[in-house]
Amino acid sequence: MPAVQVENLVKTYGDGTQAVKGISFIVDEGEFFGFLGPNGAGKSTTIKILTTLLRKTSGLANVAGHDIEHDPQKVRKLIGVQMQDTVIDEDLTGRENLILQGHLHQMHREELKERVNTLLKIVDLEDAADKRSAYYSGGMKKRLDLASTLVHRPKILFLDEPTTGLDPQSRATVWSYLKELNQEGITIFITTQYLEEVDRLCRRLAILDHGEIVAQGSPSELKSEIGADRIT
Repeated sequence: MPAVQVENLVKTYGDGTQAVKGISFIVDEGEFFGFLGPNGAGKSTTIKILTTLLRKTSGLANVAGHDIEHDPQKVRKLIGVQMQDTVIDEDLTGRENLILQGHLHQMHREELKERVNTLLKIVDLEDAADKRSAYYSGGMKKRLDLASTLVHRPKILFLDEPTTGLDPQSRATVWSYLKELNQEGITIFITTQYLEEVDRLCRRLAILDHGEIVAQGSPSELKSEIGADRIT
């Protein structure tokens, strides 16, 4: 069963702007899949639809075996979502942010305590766990935001340009975390503007431009077919 299956997906806004124009693609279970395209291509719109944050206009989309329109609650229980802007509560500590996420997913206290400690270690925030997140650096906030998406052990992780605004060292750290998560069996769907960010990790890519998928394939296939300079 595919982790994500999309057929003829369309999103038209009230002013007539068509942000997504009948796209179709499949993401296999356990795959690291890249959604590549420039600003305004429709990447964020697509990811919002797939994560039930935005209603589609037409087409079909199944996530983790569930229809996003008919079974949105089931979809939400099985996915983690990190959008471009962090959604952490800066009045809370790093630990408190993760505990809050666990409560939202109705996790048991002992399981949640163990999970929070594990995640703080994974994202290298143990030493800052009990500091207010308002005082975290940009990279630390991104790492905390990523950890918050993982509290409930999602099967599929949707990431919308997760390294935007990070320095090279923080970007490398995030990619290292994502590689480890994928090796543990989590399906990762990631949007980015930069081929070099997904070149070594993604088995397949789809390139979106003006709401349409213009190419799909492995990074090497796309660079050979289109030319690396045209898709970076």
